[in-house]
Amino acid sequence: MKRNVIIDCDPGIDDALAIMLALESPELEVAGITIVAGNCPCEMGYQNVRKILHFMNRMDIPVFRGAEKPLRREYVNALDTHGSDGLGESFLPDVNGFPEETETAVEFLARRLSEGDCSVIALGPMTNLAELIRVAPDAFANALDIISMGGNFKSHGNCSPVAEYNYWEDPDAAGIVFAQMAKIGKTIRMVGLDVTRKIVLTPDLLNYMERLDPKTGNFVRRITKFYFDFHWEWEHIIGCVINDPLAVAIFLNPEMAEGIAAFTEVVTDGIAIGQTVVDEKEFYRKPANAFIYTQVDVPAFWTMFFTRLLHKNAEELPLLKTFTGV
Repeated sequence: MKRNVIIDCDPGIDDALAIMLALESPELEVAGITIVAGNCPCEMGYQNVRKILHFMNRMDIPVFRGAEKPLRREYVNALDTHGSDGLGESFLPDVNGFPEETETAVEFLARRLSEGDCSVIALGPMTNLAELIRVAPDAFANALDIISMGGNFKSHGNCSPVAEYNYWEDPDAAGIVFAQMAKIGKTIRMVGLDVTRKIVLTPDLLNYMERLDPKTGNFVRRITKFYFDFHWEWEHIIGCVINDPLAVAIFLNPEMAEGIAAFTEVVTDGIAIGQTVVDEKEFYRKPANAFIYTQVDVPAFWTMFFTRLLHKNAEELPLLKTFTGV
């Protein structure tokens, strides 16, 4: 039986790869994609999603524009990381001639989650979800599952010494979501830098992808080249960290990763803004409102990513184990 999901995102190179993985996963029915300002401005993210859907031949999936800025902070994009077009300066042509949705992201989230049997995969700042809590808290509570790519526990930050970008971009929204999970007695699944930093698309993996499926491999190369250059300049990594697809993969197969349940808060002011404070030792004596992933089976991720995007079975990927270093 398929699982209904809404993908809330800020595309973004790794968001694009995550959407591709979701669309190639037969277990998922993507009910809609909602856009939030983050890696790139909302309108750019909206156009980028349409480009990805066009490439995937899935223009049937509705896309909804959402928040154009954080709740309280000044908006700071990540185009230095994702390129001036948000998709690695691939400059793919705009997709025209298809109808556009009139509902906002929050209106769609409220309507679809109220209908039941639907989860949320949040790949960007959680501004849309925080606004949903304000206007339709019962709809938010009705989500079967919420998994978020964001935050960090013991890993260092990627936009400050202690903070990951999505939560740093709108810490107030992230704080509202985590607090609401505590209020309603549920847990959000946090796929943070502790595990996503282990998912590195290397030149060998990209070359292998192109050999196996030139069309998809060339597309991935086109949107990730800028990302490769950025990671080399700033992190001295030969390859690029693709954070968001891991959240989709763990949603599909939770056994791929391990972690801890803990009460977690998000710092909303000061030098540590955006940091996730994970009460691993239960100092607060509060019930867990989050499950924090700390370990991931890297070969299992790449096997899923390759088999699904390239329409292969594991037996057709003899070199994958070599290229993942395990």
